[in-house]
Amino acid sequence: APESLMQALEDLDYLAALDNDGNLSEFGIIMSEFPLDPQLSKSLLASCEFECVDEMLTIAAMVTAPNCFLHAPPGTEEIALTCWRRFSHPAGDHFTLINIFNAFKEASASSTNQESSTEKWCRDYFLSCPALRMAGIIRAELVEIMKRIELPVSQPDFGSKENALNIKKALLSGYFMHIARDVDGSGNYLMLTHRQVAQLHPFSSYYNTRRIPEWVLFHEFSISEDNSIRVVSEISPDLFAELVPQYYFSNLPPSESKDILQEVINHLSPVSATKEGQK
Repeated sequence: APESLMQALEDLDYLAALDNDGNLSEFGIIMSEFPLDPQLSKSLLASCEFECVDEMLTIAAMVTAPNCFLHAPPGTEEIALTCWRRFSHPAGDHFTLINIFNAFKEASASSTNQESSTEKWCRDYFLSCPALRMAGIIRAELVEIMKRIELPVSQPDFGSKENALNIKKALLSGYFMHIARDVDGSGNYLMLTHRQVAQLHPFSSYYNTRRIPEWVLFHEFSISEDNSIRVVSEISPDLFAELVPQYYFSNLPPSESKDILQEVINHLSPVSATKEGQK
């Protein structure tokens, strides 16, 4: 549909992938080297700046591969949740996916009879072995592309506070259009762009926990799955304000969330101005 095409072009423009004539910018050309969604390509490129490439490669592979969580057979849902919680990361689902991928790699490496014991490990944790293998293949392909176009691949630093912040910065660089706010403290998330209310997907590590973050960045929104947002990580309004393109923010429809963020931006801008003056 023409509306979808216009929206896609607008999104590319917000991501700095187009030049003033509507052609791919230099940045857009580099983004197009990756067989990924534009937002994901942008986040991956941003990870070079924020020195979290290793982690972002894993996230990109995991969200591009099929869903790694198996639907638990009736009566085993609680067991599955307990298994998945072992991989939960307080920073959010993107980080949980890194934990899962790393654990899968470890299980694969330590298997004597690789095929069957890796599959058993996956079954034990209600995870999809084919999906995780596919993530490994995708990740290897992305690494090859990074090398071919001579982009730096930073060393793994997963687990440090600085690294967690850098991952969020890289994610926000691409997914600033995928932000939602819990408007009532009970997990009803209002998205900044669509003004639509969504709930956390049951596979989210925040689902059915007491800790429901107010502001989140999400990978995708699914109408077919009960208006849910999938792969969700907590972000702070300050971080959003720091990284959101002003042009995009000013075009957002009016909302209470936008007003809150505007206050944060106003609060941060004198600091930015001072920094500019010091340069």
